[in-house]
Amino acid sequence: MTAQPPDTCTPPRRPIRDLPDELISQIAAGEVVERPASAVRELVDNALDAGATQITVRLLAGGVRLIAVEDDGVGIAQAELPVALRRHATSKITSLHDLESVATMGFRGEALAAIASVSEMALLSRTAEQSSAFLLDARSGELRPAARSRGTTVEVKELFFSTPARRKFLKTDATELAHCVEAVRRHALARPDVGFAIWHEGKLVEQWRATLAPDATADDAQRQRALQQRLGDVLGEDFIHQSVAVHGRLGNLIVTGRAGLPDAARSRADQQFCYVNGRFVRDKVLTHAARSAYEDVLHGHRQPVYALYVQIEPQRVDVNVHPTKIEVRFRDSREVHQAVRRAVESALAAPRAQALAADAAASTATAPVAAPAALPAQSAPAQLGSHQPLAQSWQAQAAIKFDELIGHKVSDLQALWGAPADASSAVSSSSASAASTASPADVAPAAAVATAPRASVNTAATHAGEGTAWPLGRAVAQLHGVYILAESAQGLVVVDMHAAHERIVYERLKTQVDQGARIASQPLLIPATFAATPEEVATAEAHADTLAVLGLEVVPFSPRTLAVRAVPTTLAQGDPVELARSVLAELGTHDASTVVQRARNEILATMACHGAVRANRRLTIDEMNALLRQMEVTERSDQCNHGRPTWRQLSMKELDALFLRGR
Repeated sequence: MTAQPPDTCTPPRRPIRDLPDELISQIAAGEVVERPASAVRELVDNALDAGATQITVRLLAGGVRLIAVEDDGVGIAQAELPVALRRHATSKITSLHDLESVATMGFRGEALAAIASVSEMALLSRTAEQSSAFLLDARSGELRPAARSRGTTVEVKELFFSTPARRKFLKTDATELAHCVEAVRRHALARPDVGFAIWHEGKLVEQWRATLAPDATADDAQRQRALQQRLGDVLGEDFIHQSVAVHGRLGNLIVTGRAGLPDAARSRADQQFCYVNGRFVRDKVLTHAARSAYEDVLHGHRQPVYALYVQIEPQRVDVNVHPTKIEVRFRDSREVHQAVRRAVESALAAPRAQALAADAAASTATAPVAAPAALPAQSAPAQLGSHQPLAQSWQAQAAIKFDELIGHKVSDLQALWGAPADASSAVSSSSASAASTASPADVAPAAAVATAPRASVNTAATHAGEGTAWPLGRAVAQLHGVYILAESAQGLVVVDMHAAHERIVYERLKTQVDQGARIASQPLLIPATFAATPEEVATAEAHADTLAVLGLEVVPFSPRTLAVRAVPTTLAQGDPVELARSVLAELGTHDASTVVQRARNEILATMACHGAVRANRRLTIDEMNALLRQMEVTERSDQCNHGRPTWRQLSMKELDALFLRGR
């Protein structure tokens, strides 16, 4: 009996043929028009390219029933209205050279055709040369005169009516409205010279007036002020108060905007705006660069807030990557990453206490206050053995000094709290005796403050005068050996002394390493070997010098095996294989300098944490004041190495509210 072959179902052969234009447009609409907000974004792009100074968006049912975008731009000529609805018809580019240096928001010529294929669209436009406007019905092609001033109005009704399946995927009207508002808000943040208004169901939802005259020749300072005002209008005044200005330049690449303070970080990344030549983009390079700038000051998995604007030559960025133009590709992504990171880091480095001092000085200048007593030219420091009150005068903290011969003795607190040369012999002998009988990590801060620079404050001076001179105020007490209480011109300052000292030591260590010192390494008695991929072996061979800077020695043991022979001294108790794998992965993904800096900072942060002054350590008034002075001049001193705040301030207004004063 002959076995029968299995019964297979062969699909019928289908001929290859051209698709109809309407189906092609609907396929393109699937990429360009995901929801009503996508149509709003494309239409606002066209309005901005037309030179509009006022754009009004009117919506019904969250944009599903109606989207109407009105502008006062140059308009579309009567003969060009039917051409505008054809696929790949545009006035933005005419050649490959134009495509490689796009300076407009739109350029693909797909938006109007794609939207018209899935909705009922009408175009109403008038140029300055025409005596009347003309209305074009996209469905019927009818063109007739109509009344309108110069500009264009695009009406989109019943979105996705021809594709019911797409309409089922839309959310509620409130959700779609929120997405439409967000799309317009992104444009508003980049164009302070254009006014925007959003209406929904006949009610005004949002309105942002132009903050910069479009015809005026404004300089950079005026543009920055206008942009700051627009940021305040769109994101709220709290964003301005809790952010710092960003300005950086690397060659012809300019980075501006505002970066939120670490205290203003959020649980979600919903207030992170990046713009490239005025276009809102989502780019991994920019996001990673901004996040890297916050590594030293952000706690846990909090998300920073920022609005960053990158100006780069159009030839060095490719915007023709995604149909919605929300993604870009840089010719030199490392340069862009470096520029953005440095700009944000520089903006966040300045201690916030300096800004408080400036605000206090401004408020003091506007309010009539009594003149402070004159500060003595040179006043002798308070002697701990004398009967002179410590609060009478105190001195500033000197820079931390490290023993270059021995290494990073960050736990030796005498390097931070050194006794002055003019201290009494009794104090010097008692301090030396105490230091000789205790380990460096347990030695209490020295009884007197550092030798230089010195500054004295007369207690007869008014509180306003003290607050102006010293942003973090004058120490008055220590609470439970953990917190320092200081009196400033604004009110009460509470300082976490361990967190503050940890940041000071950390920044000093980074400075020392930047000056050429390498991280100390410890050879392993038995090298740790592990199976490695060809990429890891190649990375270890190519970046041997970089690994040596980090205190790591990773060498090939065989074609598929790596051996870890040395690790950083401070991480000798960790897993050498895991450490080597993580560093090699970073080196294979990012720039070597970025990896070195991140790994180095992690090691130095560990050293600083163990070397900082501990809780329950009693400090004198002079020592507390010296720590405050050092905080005022140390970069990023507002947060510790782990991103926790180092100090908080309660203003007199807040204190009065706690006790119901003035009610």
